[in-house]
Amino acid sequence: MTSKTDTEVIIGGRVLTLSGYESEEYLQKIALYINNKIAEYKKIESFKRQSTDTQCILMELNIADDYFKAKKQIAVLEADIESQDQEICDLKHDLIAEKCKRESIDKTMDGMKQEIARYKELIAEKERQISEKDKLIAEKEKEITKLSNRQKA
Repeated sequence: MTSKTDTEVIIGGRVLTLSGYESEEYLQKIALYINNKIAEYKKIESFKRQSTDTQCILMELNIADDYFKAKKQIAVLEADIESQDQEICDLKHDLIAEKCKRESIDKTMDGMKQEIARYKELIAEKERQISEKDKLIAEKEKEITKLSNRQKA
């Protein structure tokens, strides 16, 4: 557990000792915030004419307003983060689905490439067979021509 910190700060021209489990820097930051609020309000003429009790209440109301505005902003930011997290999750799912489609397409393409290679081999074989038959036909035509020439002679 963190030890308790006692820190002297100046608020409104008075030296006060603040105690808490936060760091000295944090407690000084709080004192600075309060001093800035006091300085801000002391510039307003209508504020200066109020009683000390009214001045305190007005400052307390202003600090409470700052707090609730900050709290609302945090809620908005948290909602934005949640929305972005959901969008990231959706995009990851979309990416996975697209990868699955890609793998399926790649497998189909591989199968088609193998089929094309097989057909090329078949075509080459058929072309060889045609070439052999063309040679046979040419030889037969020569024989027929020779026989035809013998018969004429």
